[in-house]
Amino acid sequence: MAVLFLAAGTTHLFASFLGHHTYGPVVLIGLGAAVIAGSVVRAWWVGRHGHAAHHAPHLEARRGAGSARQVEVRPAQPPATESREEDEQVLWRIRTTVQDTPGSLAALCSSLADRAVNILALQVHPLADAVVDEFLVGAPPRVTAGELAAAIGSAGGTGTWISRADAHDLVDIPTRMLTLAVRAAEASELPAVLRGLLGECEIRWMPAPADLPQEGEPDGTTMRLPDAEGGVLVVSRPGLPFTPAEFARAHALAEVAIRLGPREPRWTLMLPNGAEVTIRRAGRQDLAAVTAMHRRCSPETLYRRYLAHKREVSQLDSLLSARFGYTLVANTPDGDVVAMANLMWDGSTAELGVLVEDAWQRQGLGTALVRRLIAFAADADIDTVYAIAQPGNTATIRMMQRLGMPLDRRIDNGTLIITVHVAHAAASSAVPRQP
Repeated sequence: MAVLFLAAGTTHLFASFLGHHTYGPVVLIGLGAAVIAGSVVRAWWVGRHGHAAHHAPHLEARRGAGSARQVEVRPAQPPATESREEDEQVLWRIRTTVQDTPGSLAALCSSLADRAVNILALQVHPLADAVVDEFLVGAPPRVTAGELAAAIGSAGGTGTWISRADAHDLVDIPTRMLTLAVRAAEASELPAVLRGLLGECEIRWMPAPADLPQEGEPDGTTMRLPDAEGGVLVVSRPGLPFTPAEFARAHALAEVAIRLGPREPRWTLMLPNGAEVTIRRAGRQDLAAVTAMHRRCSPETLYRRYLAHKREVSQLDSLLSARFGYTLVANTPDGDVVAMANLMWDGSTAELGVLVEDAWQRQGLGTALVRRLIAFAADADIDTVYAIAQPGNTATIRMMQRLGMPLDRRIDNGTLIITVHVAHAAASSAVPRQP
């Protein structure tokens, strides 16, 4: 109100002043012209600068985008080789023990994420007073095992175990267990199945002690499992203790092998001379027929196979035992064994041996047996298979060459050792697959 009264009083005083002077109209006309000129100038100014202000946000956005491109693209653009390395990932398996408290897993994940490590799979193994976390991770090539261990340690992990992994480890646990259970239905494959579940480990067979309990639990790095053919399988994994979950899974696979019993796959093979043989899995029940075949073989044939002129019956019994390897035999329609091939494993390595009776040689029978053994080795996650022969044993050399797989040869103390890297061949689909 005060402003209104002040404006009214000022206007009245100004009008009274003009009314008493002769130049009053001139002043009014001048003020009107000034107001009109001021309005025109203001309209021009607002029209010009208002238009610029309307487009200013778009211009600033463009300038901002341009600046971002300069900062983001030019200085930070890596070389092509470096970009490809960042796109690649190295697979690692990590196992560590942490306190069973809220946030412990989150701390591990955060520490790995700080090093651009991607967690692909996770298993949690509960213990009495702690938790074992097992990760399958993908890390940039620049990240080393030592850096991974440091990241885990800084987040509270102890007893950390780290090893390289491969694409086979990407299979989820339920799928892997179902696959292993199918293979465990063949009791003789149980050692290979256990290695597929537990990784690198040592498996030995021993007679079952009288005081062995029906149900047990792992003793640190060793567990004992019932064998389908009697006795006990002693599984050892130095440096990496078994968890209760691993023991439960291994025991379940052993029970599958016991309950379903052995299966005996058979293949019928027609030889170039028109004869027909049956290839099948052998066992200790074939000891008499295998011994008879050895008696029919010439000393030269036996020497090429064993680098000795004879083989004791007890040694043949070991070759036929499913606890030590995988053996195939070829039977004629009348039941005679005319060929035998053995795959005797030691961890992830296996020795290959083939014996074909003299009258049945040069018919491709040995090659057919070896092809099936190599396919079995690939399924059993055996990395390398090697054969021992004399340097002049051209039959064995040609038989291995017919596999169509890369071979390594070396001479050790006058003995030729031919090695097949099954894992590499399996990755390149070079492993022979026959029905």
